[in-house]
Amino acid sequence: MREIEEKAARAYGERFGEEPELVASAPGRINLIGEYTDFNGGFVLPCAIERRIAAAVGAAPDGRGALFSADFDEEVPLDGEREGSWADYPRGIAREFAQSGAETPPFRAAFAGNVPLGSGLSSSAAIEAATALALNTLLGLGTPRKDLALLCQRAENDFVGVPSGIMDQYASLLCGAGAALLIDCRTLESEPVPLDLEAAGLALLVCDTRIQRSLADTGYEDRRENCESAARRLGVEELRDAREKDLERLSGEELKRARHVVRENDRVVEAVRVLREGDFAGFGCLMHDSHLSLRDDFEVSTPELDAFVDAVRESGSLGARLTGAGFGGCAIALVNSADADALASSTRRAFEERSFEEPVFYKFRPAAGAEVVS
Repeated sequence: MREIEEKAARAYGERFGEEPELVASAPGRINLIGEYTDFNGGFVLPCAIERRIAAAVGAAPDGRGALFSADFDEEVPLDGEREGSWADYPRGIAREFAQSGAETPPFRAAFAGNVPLGSGLSSSAAIEAATALALNTLLGLGTPRKDLALLCQRAENDFVGVPSGIMDQYASLLCGAGAALLIDCRTLESEPVPLDLEAAGLALLVCDTRIQRSLADTGYEDRRENCESAARRLGVEELRDAREKDLERLSGEELKRARHVVRENDRVVEAVRVLREGDFAGFGCLMHDSHLSLRDDFEVSTPELDAFVDAVRESGSLGARLTGAGFGGCAIALVNSADADALASSTRRAFEERSFEEPVFYKFRPAAGAEVVS
């Protein structure tokens, strides 16, 4: 077992006085390219990261289900209403299993994780996926992983109250080590894309700007409405169906938002092609183009995100872009693994010179998706 899985198992034993029946874990994720394409019926290309949340589970012999977080040193009952805490995610998963017709007796679970919280690396999908896979195994249900991902999405949408798409849950449950995952957000079909960065001596450097996105909710909704109105004006179901020549019929914000989505979808398709050829330099160029589009056409970047992208580009990265919703959060760069520390240092200096808050850095390679480990 990984260290984080051992921590969850120990926490279960110490809290509940017996060994768990099984331990499962699931990773966070980063999106490599394909931003704001999901709700437009388009394509995304995430990969799992080397940070996970583990769930140690077992039946509750006294009939009183319980959830325990080793990270927060907090125990709560399994049965409970939404309270705006970590417990909402496993509670939502248990409720979805019950509503889907599965007989779900009370259970106990202990959680431990090392996915950075609030950084846009999807700790929420990781705890959902770990819980869902653990319960699926504990109850012997045999539910396919794609269906588990959809169950996790429903839990987040309906119980937690977050209107997320499917990318995070798919990535956490379906990604493989050394690979990205191409997801068609319309058909929900997915396929692995080779991304063996270790063999190429490369890594993904993630910069958490530590700028929270909570103030950006209105901006997100405005951009979604721009995309929907552009699709109506073009007479297409979703912007996924629009083409470059169609953009001549738009103007203003509709034009800018639609131009990003149309070209971003093309970039994802091209990214898959070049990655299958092992052309990491070509992929880096697409990352950079994606960032410029998010900065200039979708207007979701920030001075901090731009500063990271500019700093690593000047220092020799293959490519860099903001990842996620923007307005803060994280950016990523494709770098030579040996250069990652130096690039992080140069970015820190650039941030200090501009009086930005000191960023936090992580170095990742594409990791395995959710697993039952014992």
